[in-house]
Amino acid sequence: MTPGPLPPAHALLALAVVAVWGTNFVVMKFALDHLPPLLLATLRFAFAWLPAALFVRRPPVPWRQLAAYGVLIGGGQFGLLYWAMRSDISPGLASLVVQTQAFFTIGLAMLLDGERLRRFQWVALALALGGLALIAWHVDATTTPLGLALVLAAALCWACGNMVARAGGPVDMLGYVVWSSVFALPPLALASWWVEGPAVIAPALAAADATVWAAVLWQSVGNTLFGYAAWGWLLARHPASTIAPMSLGVPVFGIAASALVLAEPLPPWKLAAAALVLAGLAINVGWPRWRAAARQRPPGPRAPRTRG
Repeated sequence: MTPGPLPPAHALLALAVVAVWGTNFVVMKFALDHLPPLLLATLRFAFAWLPAALFVRRPPVPWRQLAAYGVLIGGGQFGLLYWAMRSDISPGLASLVVQTQAFFTIGLAMLLDGERLRRFQWVALALALGGLALIAWHVDATTTPLGLALVLAAALCWACGNMVARAGGPVDMLGYVVWSSVFALPPLALASWWVEGPAVIAPALAAADATVWAAVLWQSVGNTLFGYAAWGWLLARHPASTIAPMSLGVPVFGIAASALVLAEPLPPWKLAAAALVLAGLAINVGWPRWRAAARQRPPGPRAPRTRG
């Protein structure tokens, strides 16, 4: 791994991934205007698995780990997220609230691995909870209590998936995502058939034009395959403390794209909530690095004492 600042080309690649992940929430909303949510999730993971599985090697982890990750991320995170974004939460807020997976991951690590919450993490958690409380206080037609709860549940599923992936050790994350995607298909397809039904699925597929299919493929190829491949490539060459903080730009791109493309309003309370959640995430990710940098900084020259 290369310490120090990112080369300009690597920084641009990281920015491209963050931009794809953030603006994808607008693409999700467009796709959800034409396809039912569980069907969209099924199609996303179907195209993430094939044809990529023909070219990407399966990582050397047990099948049960791949199955657990696929069910949690496919059926859990994206099934719930798509369902919420259909009509119960705006894309900008969804991109922000789902980032609370970082705090759910910390909580699961405390519960399962005996990790202790450090002082700066308490501060980060308090800020993020303040932002979420502000969102909950201002629920309306565009962001309902159900939508907020569904996205928080999606974040919890994401965190559980993180713990499963963590148990597998350092592996090729692109291969992990590709080969776990096949296990997301049965629960998503069955749920789509049961909840949405053939009477909804068949007309939606028949009416889907090239633009809708492009949005579906972007979920699989752009957001999943390109995103994970590029992010994994960067993590293999640079410390995680250098790459991980850049993911804080995902909700920034998500909120900005939703405001520009979908005219999502940005009242002061929403900006304040975003600032609180992002501040919490920034402290949680960046505080250890800032602290280490401060300790390594050489002390400045002392001013000479004067006798008086």
